[in-house]
Amino acid sequence: MKFIHLADCHLGGWREQKLKDLNLKTFKESINFALNNYVGFVLISGDLFDTALPDISLVKDVANELSRLKEHDIPIYIIAGSHDFSPSGKTIIDVFEKSGLLENVAKIEDNKLNFIIDRTGTKISGLFGKKGSLEKQYYESLDKKNLEEESGFKIFMFHSTLEDFKPKDMEKVEGYPLDLLPKNFNYYAGGHVHYIFEKDVPNYGKIVYPGPLFPNNFKELEDLKQGGFYFVELNNGNMKTNYVPIKLKEVISYNIDAEDKLPQDIAEEINKIDNFDDKIVLLRIEGALRSGKPSDIDFKYLLKKFESSYIVLKNTSKLTTKEKQEFEIKEGSVEDIEESMIKEFKSENFDSEFANKIMESLNIEKIEGERNIDFENRIIQNINNILENENKEN
Repeated sequence: MKFIHLADCHLGGWREQKLKDLNLKTFKESINFALNNYVGFVLISGDLFDTALPDISLVKDVANELSRLKEHDIPIYIIAGSHDFSPSGKTIIDVFEKSGLLENVAKIEDNKLNFIIDRTGTKISGLFGKKGSLEKQYYESLDKKNLEEESGFKIFMFHSTLEDFKPKDMEKVEGYPLDLLPKNFNYYAGGHVHYIFEKDVPNYGKIVYPGPLFPNNFKELEDLKQGGFYFVELNNGNMKTNYVPIKLKEVISYNIDAEDKLPQDIAEEINKIDNFDDKIVLLRIEGALRSGKPSDIDFKYLLKKFESSYIVLKNTSKLTTKEKQEFEIKEGSVEDIEESMIKEFKSENFDSEFANKIMESLNIEKIEGERNIDFENRIIQNINNILENENKEN
């Protein structure tokens, strides 16, 4: 029995069209791998799209890829991630499920989760993820007895940060302990955290995070260079896991130290860069200029030399001048920054759950053809609904 485990595809997440295209192509390559290796099924552990209301043309492209699996009788099991939910609780996953393209395994009834039994005999269950770890309340009230006592090869899908395995740079990101998850599963198919991780844990099983299918921001491109997924094979009770990277374009990074330099010095360093044909070029420029302003660096002119690259991205968030007061710039995904800032600045009487709901209600996009006034009214109505519910609860 074989399967692949994807997570955090974030399709449609990049602003740059070339990177949107590359992200979708990476998803297509993962489908090709599944077909070429005759897997029994595919797992997607949340955040298939970057937003709950993705562009209709992207939805059509993704539906076509999912249809390829369906045509070859390869089922897809999925859970919703924190980016998949709209403020109203709706998700495009519901549409795909009703069309028969995939099956959402996270269905709670009377505080219980049941198993979906694949034709391979694999028993799959799982729980969705929400912004700000709001899924924690569902875990706390979940009756896990039926899940833990079930026999056979079992997979639990989750989209959450586990405190037990957080890297140091995520210490301010809210999560919860491993012991909230049900025990006695063979494979825990994780998502949400964008790093690659696997570990066998006593009384649980193999905990696996495949990281993003494709890097979702500048720093992830720097650190990971590419994304990927896990390929899992089960033979005579022995489980073999392999991380499969998908490298479609080479990524080259340049860190330029601007400390005590002049704008023309930065321009000279950029002009020295070569060998970048058809590559993703990352320029990170940091430090306080001796004189002049960051705007004195003519990036529009300088970046013309990179016309033969696939794309060039620059990060000047920490480029400043001696005259400017320094302040900390947080890096990471928007979601991680939001969670970090809430945790850092909340007071004793601060309701972080309420703040997360408000931010989630603001994290919506215009529907194609929607007027600005209707879009604004929809945002206001979402916030009013949250405030009314808050007042009723208090």
